[in-house]
Amino acid sequence: MLSKLNAPQREAVKYLDGPLLVLAGAGSGKTRVITHKIVYLIETCGFNASNIAAITFTNKAAREMQERVGKLLVGKSARGLTITTFHSLGLQILRQEAAHIGYKPRFSVLDASDSAGILNDILKTTDKKEIRRAQSLISSWKNAMLSPASAQAAAQDEIENQLARVYQSYQDTLSAYQAMDFDDLIRLPVSLFESSPEVLAKWSDKLRYLLIDEYQDTNTCQYRLVRLLSGSRGAFTAVGDDDQAIYAWRGANVENLKLLQDDFPRLNIIKLEQNYRSTVRILRAANTLIAHNPKLFEKKLWSDLGHGDPIQILAARDEAQEAESVVMRLQTHKFQNRTRFSDYAILYRGNHQARIFEQQLRNERIPYLLSGGQSFFERAEIKDILAYLRLLANSDDDPAFIRAITTPRRGIGAGTLEKLGNYAAERHLSLFAASFEAGLEHLLGAKQQAPLTEFCQFINHVTQRAERETPASVLPDLLTAIAYEAWLFDQEDARPAQTKWNNVLEFSAWVGRKGEEDGKNLIELTQTIALINILDKQDDQEIDAVRLSTLHAAKGLEYPHVFLVGAEEGILPHRESIENGQIEEERRLMYVGITRAQKSLTLSHCKKRKRGGEWQACEATRFIGELYQEDLRGSGVCQADPEEQKIEGNARLAQLKAMLNPGGK
Repeated sequence: MLSKLNAPQREAVKYLDGPLLVLAGAGSGKTRVITHKIVYLIETCGFNASNIAAITFTNKAAREMQERVGKLLVGKSARGLTITTFHSLGLQILRQEAAHIGYKPRFSVLDASDSAGILNDILKTTDKKEIRRAQSLISSWKNAMLSPASAQAAAQDEIENQLARVYQSYQDTLSAYQAMDFDDLIRLPVSLFESSPEVLAKWSDKLRYLLIDEYQDTNTCQYRLVRLLSGSRGAFTAVGDDDQAIYAWRGANVENLKLLQDDFPRLNIIKLEQNYRSTVRILRAANTLIAHNPKLFEKKLWSDLGHGDPIQILAARDEAQEAESVVMRLQTHKFQNRTRFSDYAILYRGNHQARIFEQQLRNERIPYLLSGGQSFFERAEIKDILAYLRLLANSDDDPAFIRAITTPRRGIGAGTLEKLGNYAAERHLSLFAASFEAGLEHLLGAKQQAPLTEFCQFINHVTQRAERETPASVLPDLLTAIAYEAWLFDQEDARPAQTKWNNVLEFSAWVGRKGEEDGKNLIELTQTIALINILDKQDDQEIDAVRLSTLHAAKGLEYPHVFLVGAEEGILPHRESIENGQIEEERRLMYVGITRAQKSLTLSHCKKRKRGGEWQACEATRFIGELYQEDLRGSGVCQADPEEQKIEGNARLAQLKAMLNPGGK
């Protein structure tokens, strides 16, 4: 099995004498190292699969890892192996240890829109910018392990002081709802482990070896979780690349790579520098660019995949011409090289840049896939059904109660709900529990209370079924009982109503399959659904379409041919990053973009753009000037010597002739 690995990869797989940091450059086979090490631990070192955890950042990465390990361990025992995201691991710990932190095991996990709704109530504002600012600050406090009291003590000004008080109210509300947000799923296990040595000992004993993917993306909280679980023995392999640290804006701390050396003096470092993805020219561009950043660790990527094509620089008059030129070049290249649409990616710094490229691709009838679009679970109709499921799992979940009882409406008006809310608040009860109180009838009257009680009894009945029957039998009955299909067609025109109902049926079928595959009931499934970003309804890789993606979303992916567009000052590097002195992170983002390309890379920029309705002059990004200039061709860069140009021209001509005359006649 190890014979297919290169020497540093083999060394990383076999090293077990203490903590290990694998510095894995782009395309150097880091996933291969992690998956082979899991197999090596089980087959050669006698580890039980149930004592190993591989932790990554996305469900997609975890799935890919699981599939690869499954192929390597054919017929062998991988039962109990944990391959998961940080948040899913946190959820697993909290579910089992809920009693230690004053929660019941059926707590709710709130998504960003639920927490925004709570902050909306606390701040008494609908200003989305203000709510987002509060959300972002509370998230960064949680990731830095600051309690509301500590946040207040550390407040820099009156605004932060006020928001620290909002943080306290927000946490009180979450506790009352028996709910957690995403940040709590890591913060609370860390707090629990730090305050309860016996609980930590139990989990350290269970997870005896950790493998952490994309280690440079960990935040303070995640690092503490790893440090606590791996203990003084440091039984872990962390795989990361300081040159690809591009998530500081969401709390990731590249300094965690350095902290490893301080906290684990016996740390061994192995570098993976052979790149299996890109040509020499693409790697030379990446290396010369990133050399402008100060280094935590020196490393230089190399490749034996050939010299490759020069990097093309395309200067366009404006964004319309940029989109037109990129799409035209893509079509020409596809025709000349007989490639597939899925071999091409158009990458950009911000989502707003996609629109004009989408338009141009549609004009040319070129299929495309847009990454980072709306998650299946973010659709209103799916969130409606999820509100019911959340209520089955946790009757104290007030946001779920309000959404479920009003969708579809049951003759329960806003006035009734307001009185119920006041009554519940005075008695420190959830809305669900308050609905059964005899005292509520004096406030509402029997006629108004009846539909409330009826709804709650219905939820209790379905909960009992959900605990003992399969999701495939319970959920369709729930949909029939609430008459959701009829309500959708009352609310919407026939066409959008049908689309939404089809989505609900697809969700219901998926829940049924998932329950059967995982052996879980509807209530157990509900807690994990909150952590799933997209429905596994199809593998994007199988669709022959051009990929459109932000640079952040493209991390970890690769494409034969890449167009990196909008390579301008103010866009990449971003204007705010220039003002805030964060050029190094922007340079790493450019590096990530360059290293997505396998065979060809085109960088495009505009000479002018419309901003706020007015034309503004633009200049090419400084990063183009930091590349190895002799590998660049196109606008404003030095040209190849005439002999090389002649060779390149003849090669293109020969290729075209071969295409037009395939039989050689």
